[in-house]
Amino acid sequence: MRRSLAIVVIGFHGALLAESAGAQGFPAKAIRIIVPFAAGGSTDVIARVVGQKMADGLGQQVVIDNRPGAASSLGTEIAARAAPDGYTLLMGTPGLTINPNLYAGVNFHPVRDFTPISLMASVPLVLVVHPSLPVQNVRQLVSLAKARPGALNYASNGSSTHLTAELFMQQAGISMVHVPYKGSAPATNDLIAGQVQVAMDNILSALPHVKAGKLRALAVTSAKRAVSAPQTPALAEVGFANFDASSWFGLLAPANVHRDVVVQLSVTVQKVLQNNEVRERLSNIGADTVGGTPEQFSAFIANEYERWSRLIRERRIKSH
Repeated sequence: MRRSLAIVVIGFHGALLAESAGAQGFPAKAIRIIVPFAAGGSTDVIARVVGQKMADGLGQQVVIDNRPGAASSLGTEIAARAAPDGYTLLMGTPGLTINPNLYAGVNFHPVRDFTPISLMASVPLVLVVHPSLPVQNVRQLVSLAKARPGALNYASNGSSTHLTAELFMQQAGISMVHVPYKGSAPATNDLIAGQVQVAMDNILSALPHVKAGKLRALAVTSAKRAVSAPQTPALAEVGFANFDASSWFGLLAPANVHRDVVVQLSVTVQKVLQNNEVRERLSNIGADTVGGTPEQFSAFIANEYERWSRLIRERRIKSH
């Protein structure tokens, strides 16, 4: 990630547990985690893996409530308007910090309307091209795009992949034509078929096609190489200093939740993220465990909101 947020140390656990003594009686009923995407995707899987272990630690059921729609804004807005009692939480993703500046009619603000609990995991995107494209690395792709401005098409399947590609083009000084898709599957299918030449794709979705020779991976978007693709360099290694635009996943509550409840939830999440079974299951879907305090997550969200807002203004990006 842009900031290295390590799993909270044991000493911090003790301090937070002492502070959370005022949250007596919480939780007294089931907790709902709103996932603003359909069941089966990486956001849903991470929420279920973490939620199951949270239930064990809290002694109450944790229910996953899938509310897809409007590029994740539908479920996010439902969470923002929920009662600030800690019983409705949101599985946040980059759309939380991107959508308010990209789409009209978005009625939430990532800083004003939410109480961060913990960043949980990150998944890098991967820059992939069709094998027929005469490039073997990022430098050659940039050279080709400069020689043929506007001749290359790139696929996106959401605001995160779209803006990451725009950030790459801004730093590379190149121009490619944006072709938006409503999901990863149709975007990947058209890339494999050669209808588009380039994409920033979820590493979990792209790797099987890379291994099969149907796509060529040039770089990952995380600050360092991905464990799931150690042979693929990070963009930061190949001339794009400090480039880090991984997808992230974190738990938030509505604004104004009592501090003691936030602390109790955060302590629970930190313990879950240190569980070996959880770490292994997240690793199996290409996710790196992150963790961190509510304050660290709050700073991260504010920084992400500002950087994507600036990029959208500078690039004059419009939603499709």
